Amino acid sequence: MKAEQQYIDLFTQCEAIICRQSADVLNAPRAKAFADFEKLSFPTRKQEKYKYTEVSKYFAPDYGLNLNRLEFPVNPYEVFKRDVPNMSTSLYFVVNDTFDKHVHPSAQLPEGVYFGSLKDMAEQRPDLVRKYYGKLADTSKDALAAFNTMFAQDGVCMYVPKNVVLERPIQLVNILRADVDFMVNRRVLIILEDGAQAKLLVCDHAMDDVNFLSTQVVEVFAGENAVFDLYELEETHNSTVRFNNLYVNQEAGSNVLLNGMTLHNGTTRNTTEVTLAGRGAEISLCGMAIADQNEQVDNHTFIDHKVPDCTSNELFKYVLDDQAVGAFAGKVLVREGAQHTSSQQTNRNLCATREAHMYTQPQLEIYADDVKCSHGATVGQLDENALFYMQQRGISLKEARLLLMFAFVNEVIDHIRMDALKDRLHLLVEKRFRGELNKCQGCAICK
Repeated sequence: MKAEQQYIDLFTQCEAIICRQSADVLNAPRAKAFADFEKLSFPTRKQEKYKYTEVSKYFAPDYGLNLNRLEFPVNPYEVFKRDVPNMSTSLYFVVNDTFDKHVHPSAQLPEGVYFGSLKDMAEQRPDLVRKYYGKLADTSKDALAAFNTMFAQDGVCMYVPKNVVLERPIQLVNILRADVDFMVNRRVLIILEDGAQAKLLVCDHAMDDVNFLSTQVVEVFAGENAVFDLYELEETHNSTVRFNNLYVNQEAGSNVLLNGMTLHNGTTRNTTEVTLAGRGAEISLCGMAIADQNEQVDNHTFIDHKVPDCTSNELFKYVLDDQAVGAFAGKVLVREGAQHTSSQQTNRNLCATREAHMYTQPQLEIYADDVKCSHGATVGQLDENALFYMQQRGISLKEARLLLMFAFVNEVIDHIRMDALKDRLHLLVEKRFRGELNKCQGCAICK
């Protein structure tokens, strides 16, 4: 039996249960998503978009799903303790794919701002959620977006009204928790109205030593002159598989920073699609992956310059050790009439062993003649001359390698627009290279 058939059968048998435990607005697109998934099936490596990740094999095992929304007996605020100098955040949790209802007193937000359960928001303000939900994640074009839309029952909604500025960053910790092999399907909807400003830090963690598979679809709407930072830190373990689809739509004058960092994982596939829909919009898209053993990190990005006078800067860096596999495929499309576009795409990669493999495919597609665009990619090993030079000055070979790898990824961290988080990640990356973060031990940011 093909991998997708078990999920087609499951949805057919359990559709009523899935809908009953969710909200009407989230249920509305399920039927279409199911039809799209039946038509598309899981993507194969024959498809250009997924040529480096064999999706179906990760869905073939028998995973448990919490379709009846049973509560897990855990209060995450008792497990995760924050002690980061100079970083004060409003802290929230998602346990598997359910927003945790425990609210800490520090998680106070300005009037009119909402950060909480997507299901609850869909019930409280259905017109608002209906206006945005599923509008960027096209289920007819991506089977994983369709799969997530079929099964997602809850997740997170972030809403910042017009001209509201959140001075304190929001931190969301996603916790994978189960006693058996388990699948979670999360949905995230982020809405920043005109002139709104916010920063969101998302940390992914796996608390139990079982096989986890997670799908997540994130839709971000940045209104005119909105400013939004999204930082994602993945620190799970080797038995986790993560499929994350992130869609962003930016209106005129908006400024968005996306920075995704993988410190520990099993297999990760990130799809990021950004649409610059208003003049003067600017996107900074960054990514960093540190992988060893048999870990795999696959990033697929697409930036669509639809209108003139927009700017995109893209930087991804990988450090691969042992038998790790990395992949990067990034495409920038400059449409006809999108004059005065400025776009730069860079992918740099280090393979610390001959057994590590990196696949890179930067692409530019330009239909306007007054633009400034560039792209490039490199794959190499540590500079032997630099290693020799450092050893001549009394630095051991091991320490020299660590220093060069740390300096290599430092550029991605320096794009962070939160000084306390930047300092913390410098420390975490150094520990990662030294082997001191050898598995997920909870939120390393919070500890």
